[in-house]
Amino acid sequence: MTVLLQSWTQGDKTALDRLLPLVYRELRRVAAAQFRRERGSHTLQTTALVHEAYLRLVGQASVECQTRIHFFGIAANLMRQILVNHAKRRGAVKRGGGNQVTLHEWAAFSHQPPLDVLALDQALNKLAQFDPRQTRIVELRFFGGLSGDEIADLLGVSTTTVEREWRTAKAVLFKELSQARPAEVQL
Repeated sequence: MTVLLQSWTQGDKTALDRLLPLVYRELRRVAAAQFRRERGSHTLQTTALVHEAYLRLVGQASVECQTRIHFFGIAANLMRQILVNHAKRRGAVKRGGGNQVTLHEWAAFSHQPPLDVLALDQALNKLAQFDPRQTRIVELRFFGGLSGDEIADLLGVSTTTVEREWRTAKAVLFKELSQARPAEVQL
């Protein structure tokens, strides 16, 4: 897998085609985890999400990807973009519905309804202005399904740092999302 990733990084587009069978099952697992957090009536399917992410990967002009973890980090980012774009196209905000996403901890400590993926994306974009690394940690963990150890390896920091920043990011996002939906959120 590492050899194929390096070939792909060096511009060999066929390397990604040879890589896909090796990572397809894991990409489907990550996508399936995304849909477990989505509303039941979602119009996008797991396979469609994986294929859309693959098409976007193929379309990348240049990619810096040396490891398996880094590859899944890129895929997580693409899946987030796809879900957000899908929600925007569906006019989720205008109709008051939308793609519902729950952070595991949100449900565990707040007992609140699922979050709108657009509201989560806005909160992540706001967080990125102040702390891009925390945003990346949320993205990799929530959208990519990576563990704290895998994220630490990818970002070149300690697992302790990842866990500390994950807790901080969750608190910031909870506060931001609570302000966006004050009538629905009670601490």
